[in-house]
Amino acid sequence: MGNSSSAATTMQPGVSSTSATDQDQFLGQFIPLHYHYQMLLDQSRMNGFQQAIERAVAPGARVLELGGGTGVMSFFAAKKASKVWCVERNPQLASAARRFLEMNRVGDRVEVVEADASQYAPPGEVDVVICEMLHSGLLREKQVQVIDAFKRNYKAQVSPKLPIFIPEATILGVQPVEQNFTFHGYQAPMPVFFEPHIKDTGTTSLTDPMVYSLFEYRNDFKEQFSFQISVKVAQAGTLNALRFVTKNVLSINVESNTTIDWHNFYMVLPIENPFSVAIGDRISLSFAYRAGDSIDALSSGMKVTKEG
Repeated sequence: MGNSSSAATTMQPGVSSTSATDQDQFLGQFIPLHYHYQMLLDQSRMNGFQQAIERAVAPGARVLELGGGTGVMSFFAAKKASKVWCVERNPQLASAARRFLEMNRVGDRVEVVEADASQYAPPGEVDVVICEMLHSGLLREKQVQVIDAFKRNYKAQVSPKLPIFIPEATILGVQPVEQNFTFHGYQAPMPVFFEPHIKDTGTTSLTDPMVYSLFEYRNDFKEQFSFQISVKVAQAGTLNALRFVTKNVLSINVESNTTIDWHNFYMVLPIENPFSVAIGDRISLSFAYRAGDSIDALSSGMKVTKEG
C-alpha cells in the first residue's frame, strides 16, 4: 500500500480541488510512514504475502514491486531474487524503504525507485510483479488502475508476455446484515470495519454472501463494478447494513489445487432506511461504483428495498 502522494493537504468541507495531489489525498493515496506500522503488525497480511512470494519467486528471478511502502514485500522477494525494483512515489517512504532494506542486508539486490507506479516500466523483463494497494471493496486505493496501467506500459515498452502477479485475483462479495451500531447506548450508524477472524462483531447475516466480481489481474478487467439482484431472506431481523467481503487470492497452485488467500477487513456500510425482514421475504439490492472511489461514492448509491 504505497503508491502515495508526496504532499499532504487538508481538504476543507465544501472546497474542491482539481489538482492531482488533492485528488490522491482525497482517495486515500497518501499513507504516512507511521500508518505502515499497523500493516506490518497484520499477521494475516504478512504471512499470506510472504508465503505467496516464496512460492512465486524462483531463485535468480527478477521482481518488481509497485507501491513499495516500507519495502517489506521487496525484502521477502530479495531472499531468492537476483534483482528487485521497489517503486514508491512518496519520498518519505522511499527514503525509509532504502534505509530498512539496507538494515536487512538486501540493499544490494533491491533498487528503490522514487516514481509513480502507474507510469513506471522496468528496464527489462521481470518474472513477478507484486502490488498491494488493496482496500476493502477495492475502494480508495489504486490497485486496479495501477496494474491496468502497468500492463499497458509493460507490453508497449518491455515485452508482450506478462509476468506473474501477486495477488493473482480478487473476489468481491456482499451480504445484507443486521449490524449493531449502538455504542454505550449511543446509536451511531456509520461505516465499520472488522478483522475477518473476529466472530463477535454484532453482525447478523440475513442472507448468504453473494459474489459481485471475480477477476484475475493477468486478464482484462473492468474498473466499474455494478450489481443488482433479488434475493430471499434466510434469517429474520432488521436489515440495516450491507457487509462487503474482499478476498485476495495471492497465489494459485494448479498442481495441488490450493490457494494462498488474504482477506481485507470486512466493511459494513449502513443503509439509509432500515426495515424488518422475515424468513422467505425477498429484497432487491443494487449498487455501482468504480475501483478507487471513496466509500461515500459506494454508500450513497446503495439501494436496498423489500419486495412485495
